Amino acid sequence: MGLFGAMEISASGLTAQRLRMDLTANNIANINTTRTGDLTAAGNQIPYTRQVAVFVPRPPQTDFSKVLGEAMGNDVRNVGNGVQVSRIQNDATEPYRLEYNPDSPDAAQVAEAGLPVGYVRQPNVNIVTEMVDMMTAARAYEANVTALNVSKSMATKALEIGRG
Repeated sequence: MGLFGAMEISASGLTAQRLRMDLTANNIANINTTRTGDLTAAGNQIPYTRQVAVFVPRPPQTDFSKVLGEAMGNDVRNVGNGVQVSRIQNDATEPYRLEYNPDSPDAAQVAEAGLPVGYVRQPNVNIVTEMVDMMTAARAYEANVTALNVSKSMATKALEIGRG
């Protein structure tokens, strides 16, 4: 890992956690969105579905220093490369909430499995879960900022030593 490797890893973490906070804010903003324009086969409305980011490790980059390290017998396989978002997916772990409101234009007109007539599907967004996700994303973001600042400080000190 070179001088800027730790900074690149922290920057990837910052980007990932920022996206996670954006998705959480979007989920909270759509907590009452019952109409997305999508319909079931029976013609009933499908509400907003909670979205989550799926993180994966960034693939290793083959550069000269890695090839040289492997040739010299150094174990560089376990050196991290940061994180990236592989996809944003709908969270199907929580079911939609049902609310009886036969006067709503989004109420089920035709019964289907798990949805009686007169009920409105509400988004599967739970405000408590979203706030916990927002706090953990904020803490992870702060940790990456701290790591980035430490890396920057170490680089600055190394340059000061070089000036002698």
